[in-house]
Amino acid sequence: MYPPSPWHLRGQLHVSVFAVPRKELPALPAGIRPLTVAGRALVGAAWVVYEPGGTLHYRELLAAVLNRSLRSTIMNIWVDSPESCEGGRALWAIPKDLAELTIAPPAAAAAGIARATVAPGRRLPGRWPTPLSLVQGRDGALVRTPVQGRATLRPARMTWQIEPGSPLSYLAGRRPLVSLTLADFRMRFGA
Repeated sequence: MYPPSPWHLRGQLHVSVFAVPRKELPALPAGIRPLTVAGRALVGAAWVVYEPGGTLHYRELLAAVLNRSLRSTIMNIWVDSPESCEGGRALWAIPKDLAELTIAPPAAAAAGIARATVAPGRRLPGRWPTPLSLVQGRDGALVRTPVQGRATLRPARMTWQIEPGSPLSYLAGRRPLVSLTLADFRMRFGA
């Protein structure tokens, strides 16, 4: 059983943004059109630790693409919580799968999927808004989910190693355009 929407979450998020040729992305639901520049889409890959004190606490690895609507669509996502997996699918059409994840900075790993090292830089002053909207496909319809929050931002250096044959193989061998840590975030996920 999973908690009802919205979920109030808190924790640490480490994200890298990649430019990926559109033709190399996994299949997207009907109606989802990535924003492309010179044939490349912006894909964010993130490791997240949702900490105690929120609706749920668990770990997550995800990859999402930015759409022409300036919303994001999660293409691949793994969590280590059955409640999160079931709730994400039922409430917001997020294609969550279960996996064994290890996130203990400076390193993160998901067996058979990916590994990363994270080196956060200096903290930027203040707490920054982190508005986000998701759009996912379910049964030919689009499911839109608002996400609002605030976080301390830190530029970061992230090194990714994608396992051969991984569902994230479209990121293999690519260097991030930029990496950030959203430290001590507070987030409201859903309406």
